[in-house]
Amino acid sequence: MTETGTIKLHRYGIDQLDQIRSTLVALYAEVYAADIEKDEFFSVERFVERLAGHSRPGWEAVVAYDGGKAAGYASALPERTGWWAHMLQPLPEEEIREDSERTMALYELMVRAHWRKTGLAERIHEELLTGRTEERATLLVDPEHAKVKALYGSWGYRNIGGQQPFPDAPIYATMLRPLR
Repeated sequence: MTETGTIKLHRYGIDQLDQIRSTLVALYAEVYAADIEKDEFFSVERFVERLAGHSRPGWEAVVAYDGGKAAGYASALPERTGWWAHMLQPLPEEEIREDSERTMALYELMVRAHWRKTGLAERIHEELLTGRTEERATLLVDPEHAKVKALYGSWGYRNIGGQQPFPDAPIYATMLRPLR
């Protein structure tokens, strides 16, 4: 566990997912409340399905706690998910070549409203990347959220194209960052 001020960051592996599943689902339901109202893709049930589908060896999460209350989290999964199959425009073969250890996918990064604009998202993100053995990280971001996309750019990510991971999902910007 990493502690800074009153915020404590705790790392969880796949063997601990059952312990924190309800925390992750509650965070999601709060952070995505507006989207849940508008689009079935963002429903809590669909999030639970996606979380279950990504729950495999190599999955891990970092949860930030403030006084025992979950303030935000990020989770990662290794590239064994067919991540590049959903790109809207083909990428060069050298960009998408995988060996199950090359790319880590940032699955979620969310912070509750009270802790936004405090730097907590970056702290959670960087803690999640600490100790990873992959050579790069990738993530999806809604291209209409220009500030979030710019924030990821300031963390070293670059846009490599669009992706629609599920038929009813929005089209996301796919971003990539070297880790070493």
